[in-house]
Amino acid sequence: MDQEHRAGPAGDGDGAGRRRFLAIATGAATAAGLGAAAGCASGDGSGNLRAGEKGAAATQDAKPQAAGAHGFDVKAENARPGNADWAVTKAGPARAVEGFADKVSVLPGESFGLYVSTTAPRFTVSAYRMGWYGGARARLVWRSQALPGVRQPEHTVDSGTRTVRTRWARTATVETKDWPEGSYLLRLDAQGGEGGQRFVPVTVRSAATAGRTVVVNAVATWQAYNRWGGYGSYDGPSGGYASRSLAVSFDRPYEYDDGAGLFLVYEAPLIALAERLGIPLAYATTTDVAREKRLLEGAAAVLSLGHDEYWSPEQRAHFTAARDAGTNIAVLGANCCFRRIRLEASELGPDRTLVCYKSSYSQDPGFKRGHPATVDFRSAPGADPESSLLGVIYDGYPVDAPYVVTNPGHWLFEGTGAKAGDRFEHLVGVEYDKVDTGFTTPRPIEILAHSPVVCEGRPSHQDTAYYTVPSGAGVFATGTMRWVEALDATGDGRSGRNHGLDARSGALTTRVTENLLRVFAAGPAGRSHPAQDNVKAVYGGS
Repeated sequence: MDQEHRAGPAGDGDGAGRRRFLAIATGAATAAGLGAAAGCASGDGSGNLRAGEKGAAATQDAKPQAAGAHGFDVKAENARPGNADWAVTKAGPARAVEGFADKVSVLPGESFGLYVSTTAPRFTVSAYRMGWYGGARARLVWRSQALPGVRQPEHTVDSGTRTVRTRWARTATVETKDWPEGSYLLRLDAQGGEGGQRFVPVTVRSAATAGRTVVVNAVATWQAYNRWGGYGSYDGPSGGYASRSLAVSFDRPYEYDDGAGLFLVYEAPLIALAERLGIPLAYATTTDVAREKRLLEGAAAVLSLGHDEYWSPEQRAHFTAARDAGTNIAVLGANCCFRRIRLEASELGPDRTLVCYKSSYSQDPGFKRGHPATVDFRSAPGADPESSLLGVIYDGYPVDAPYVVTNPGHWLFEGTGAKAGDRFEHLVGVEYDKVDTGFTTPRPIEILAHSPVVCEGRPSHQDTAYYTVPSGAGVFATGTMRWVEALDATGDGRSGRNHGLDARSGALTTRVTENLLRVFAAGPAGRSHPAQDNVKAVYGGS
């Protein structure tokens, strides 16, 4: 792959290659049905929707959840009946119904604006909280009455930054009274006409995270890959890097996975597992972590999920400060913390425009005003390779390779039955990370899996790694983007579902993740499980 399309250290990783990357990374899983596997309200006539009103077609108990010692009671929530019919099964024609929320997250009880465009005469909104629920994976928390459908105006494209703007009218105001904390998918169901369904994601975030494991929805990365309106952070309608958006807006629907963005492939399986375990959980988005300096204060652990590429300097600083105060960090994907971004306001509110000029950073008005360059973290000016936080560093794509266990005695492999040299087909992909001491690398660091790969003809290795720091915090990185997806893998892999991942990979990743989450939830992992440096034994040299 040429430099324009390559995502490794030597390339900018943009253009048609990254569009193809997303198809490789999510397309097979989505097409195979990963998303599907994996008190109600009435309106008041003004477009304000309230949960739990008397006389509504209530199908769920809207009683508030009891709080445990660490806040929201995950076990009690997941003991409630789930709704396995949450998935989009009839997407309908393009633009049949679609929408977005004017806030990526709200505190429980706060409201948000919903902006919907549809060709149908009416539609309903169903709010599903995503979790475990005995395997149903979601619970219906609220449903609206039928609302009048309107086809909103066509979007426009800013001539300077190629930012897609909608400027739609607000359809409704949604109240979240009695909605428990968590990650939600709102399902829009068109009624009449040709029908259709789409998702709108929103997070009901936690006000505090002390003593809890924080699930962080990677909304910045979802938006960077969003090509709704023809433009994203990688290319425009021409498919070329030069036509990409220099800034993308949250004021538009998500194109991928019927409006769910990257949530279903890279985040939902992990959330289901964590909620099944019943460990104390908190919920936030990358935007929340960037905005609120003290949000992670006292957290037991913080989770970066399957694809979390775009970070602001503030988000990185707050993750680092949490680590240095004893909060464990788990990176359950690859290519994490790779792009440096800036969040700016849109017409609908703060932090709703993601700025990332990449190789054109010198043209960025914000950079000219003194803001950090929105280039890769490892690149000048202001180079700060992601390995100083993650322990591993991004090495490239695309790869599809076996995952090779090299340190089976490690506590994270307890109960897996894995032996040295065991191979798990297709588990390394489509992007991967490795330990590379040529970049800043915290020590001591342990390599658990060291998998040979060949990336565009270049031999290399993928590494799963764990390091600890003086605060007692442990930091774990899977080094492969398919880890979260693999949690749902079943069968022999021959169907092609989940990129050919099989039940062995599903069992391995599930047990390792369970071991990780339980230990990380108990407090600073380095105190009970200090890392034993083995870089020299694995790589030779220092």
